[in-house]
Amino acid sequence: ELDPVRTVAHELETALATVRDRGLSASLELTDVILKASDYIKAIVQEIDQRLKGNPAKPFPSPDGVLAEVYRLQQALQEAGTGEPTQNLASALPQPGAQVTSFPASGSGHEAVPTSLAADVSAETQFVKISTAKLDYLVDMVGELVVAQSRLEDVLEARANQNPQLLRCMSELARITGEVQRTAMSMRMVPVGILFRRMARLVRDLARKEGKKVELVTAGDDTELDRNIVEALADPLLHMVRNAIGHGIETPEERRAAGKPEIGQIRLAASHQAGFIQIELSDDGRGLQKQKILARARALGLVGPEAELSEAEIHNLIFQPGFSTATEVSDVSGRGVGMDVVKRNVAKLRGRVEVYSTEGQGTTFVLKLPLTLAIIEGLIVCVGQERYVIPIYAVREMFRPTPDMLSSLHGKGEMVLVRGRLLPLVRLHAIFGVQPRTTDPTQALVLVTESLGQPFCLMVDELMGKQEVVIKSLGQALSQLPGFSGGAILGDGRVGLILDVENLFRTTTRHAAAA
Repeated sequence: ELDPVRTVAHELETALATVRDRGLSASLELTDVILKASDYIKAIVQEIDQRLKGNPAKPFPSPDGVLAEVYRLQQALQEAGTGEPTQNLASALPQPGAQVTSFPASGSGHEAVPTSLAADVSAETQFVKISTAKLDYLVDMVGELVVAQSRLEDVLEARANQNPQLLRCMSELARITGEVQRTAMSMRMVPVGILFRRMARLVRDLARKEGKKVELVTAGDDTELDRNIVEALADPLLHMVRNAIGHGIETPEERRAAGKPEIGQIRLAASHQAGFIQIELSDDGRGLQKQKILARARALGLVGPEAELSEAEIHNLIFQPGFSTATEVSDVSGRGVGMDVVKRNVAKLRGRVEVYSTEGQGTTFVLKLPLTLAIIEGLIVCVGQERYVIPIYAVREMFRPTPDMLSSLHGKGEMVLVRGRLLPLVRLHAIFGVQPRTTDPTQALVLVTESLGQPFCLMVDELMGKQEVVIKSLGQALSQLPGFSGGAILGDGRVGLILDVENLFRTTTRHAAAA
């Protein structure tokens, strides 16, 4: 049953060998045939996989159409190589429904090179297949080990100061535990380039459908990220690429009129930042049109007719559900489904998305994501008798304010002057109804964080320390609580709630506006 697959692969190999040997340049038609052959082989492999899993067998797709195109491609390449007039490859390819009556012999005259059995066995034993479920369980258990080791340190801290041997043992245990944790986490890491390569085909297909010329440039393909995060990012990136091609990149005619190259560029880049991964998707298209976005938002009732919004607030309107400025509905844009999906899915990964744009020059979306979904490094803060965990990547700086830094503005509430800029002050004890140790900001600690690119200050009683914590779900009943992304067992055995500072600020702002 696999003879058609072998034939398609061999005939395509022959065509590609002709391109290589005769120094012919690639064309869109050549790429089309390669991708169609690849899709056919992939469909066969997927059907075989389904059969091996015990699912009902479906007929294999017919290879006739693909083979006809490959044969026409070979003929066109032969004519190009002999100097004979070559007709356009697209017209040389068969019409839909063309039939191939027979398969040529699959033998190509190449004999398999015998290899050493010992070498084969050695190569195979370098790798062991492990189910992802077992790997996830291992990571969870290592996280529990980290928590147990942290609690042990907390219990033995007083005795360790009087017992040098105990201190050395604790230090060695911490070193080994940390190494085991890093190794376990690395086993679940995969390069983000796997995801970037999926986008190359999408960019090509969407650009052709929209009548645009677009190239995809990638950077940081080797940057590693948790496998679960990479899988969950596929959908958000797909919508972002659709948005860039449908709304951002102009047609060749529009780009020429604007003094730009005909070929637009979409750039995907990944990099490590302090405690998180940053993925950027940028284009050199028309940029976000602020007036058009604002007018559409007012038409949808998202913004009042007299409301004044900052540039960042206008840009962030594109993340509203059902929002679209496209005048026509197509497969690529205009359906009002897209950027809200991006924001929602990134939030599920405990990340955030930011947008920066210059009209006429392009748009950049920045995704900031944790390295892993299992463990985070957090700051343990105290408010009254309660403990909260704030992800360390969410905190810009912290300080104890002086009286001259504090002020109140009519309609905006308490503000803190930070590096020449007035930032809103959010009192954590007031949000959660907790009795604080002090209500005087000059006797408390202020942390600078941000929400959708807008920095703000968070007031807590004091900082208890820094700790890596295993993230625990709050369960179905508590999962909808605004301002929390999970819970964790702290070093002293107490439960600490992990704060979602971005959602916390938005919730606070809405309540203040309602009041």
